[in-house]
Amino acid sequence: MKGELLLLSSVIFLLRVVCGCPTRCRCHSPSRSVDCSRQGLAEIPPDLPPQTLTLHLQDNQIHQLPAFAFRSVPHLRTLNLYNNSLSDLAPGVFHGLQHLQVLNLTQNSLHSLESRLFHSLPQLRELDLSSNNISHLPISLGKPWENLTVFAIQQNQLQQLDRELLESMPNVRLLFLKDNLWKCNCHLLSLKLWLEKFIYKGGITDSVTCVSPDTWKGKDLLKIPHELYQPCPFPSLGVGTWGVQQLGSAHRPGPGSPESPSTGQRDHSECELKPKPRPVNLRHAVATVVITGVVCGIVCLMMLAAAIYGCTYAAVTAQYNGGRLAQTDEPVKMEGKGPHDLAQA
Repeated sequence: MKGELLLLSSVIFLLRVVCGCPTRCRCHSPSRSVDCSRQGLAEIPPDLPPQTLTLHLQDNQIHQLPAFAFRSVPHLRTLNLYNNSLSDLAPGVFHGLQHLQVLNLTQNSLHSLESRLFHSLPQLRELDLSSNNISHLPISLGKPWENLTVFAIQQNQLQQLDRELLESMPNVRLLFLKDNLWKCNCHLLSLKLWLEKFIYKGGITDSVTCVSPDTWKGKDLLKIPHELYQPCPFPSLGVGTWGVQQLGSAHRPGPGSPESPSTGQRDHSECELKPKPRPVNLRHAVATVVITGVVCGIVCLMMLAAAIYGCTYAAVTAQYNGGRLAQTDEPVKMEGKGPHDLAQA
């Protein structure tokens, strides 16, 4: 009996060595998937099969991912890191995953993302960053976003989202943004305009609900009229061209005039949405102009008709009175002729 058990354990050990399946994982050869979920892992298993296409690492206790963490699985297409304790990702953590298409980083503790993080993922199509603590995203994350079709960033700490980042996703069709700390001021107007265009082209998104300022708390960003957005003021310090620096220097206080403590608050308040008691509706204004033009046209036509009628009436009256005068003059001329004139006639 002991010999049979020893033989069985040896066979299992040899199978694991040949197949390359980690000890605490389950490998499925036909689909080339490896399931290491719910194993209490603190790091990536080092002996993953090199032909793995799908790797499940969800529900573990992985805190950090070093650079080149997945170099042993270069053919990986789906990576699930859901519900771990990731707080930071090294720039080269995904290096070598040229074929990765689906990346799930949901329910971790990520605070931010570096712009170089996804440069090694040219085939990435689905990215889920939901339920983290991300407070800001970089303006651009590189060319890999050109293939992205699904982008989820809901349930984070975002207050703003740069339009340039969204424009770097020309093929995105599903965009999930709800349950963030959206600050609906002038800086979010570009997001509103982009979302309107995105929906018009057939894109699908959820709601962007304002959290601040208090005026728009709980309101849907897409339902706030454009007229209520004030243009953002120029930055006080120019960084780019000379002209921008001149604009910035025009707003700087001189050395002899210290800036008052309320200046920063005033500049900040200028960027907030300021509700108007009666916002101007452009459609109503256009309708008013059209109606006014129609009424003026009708009045002009009525005046023209009245003028034509008056002229016609005057002409007819004059002709009629002229005929009567001719008839009254003829008897008078007959009475003025003598008998001699009548005999000659």
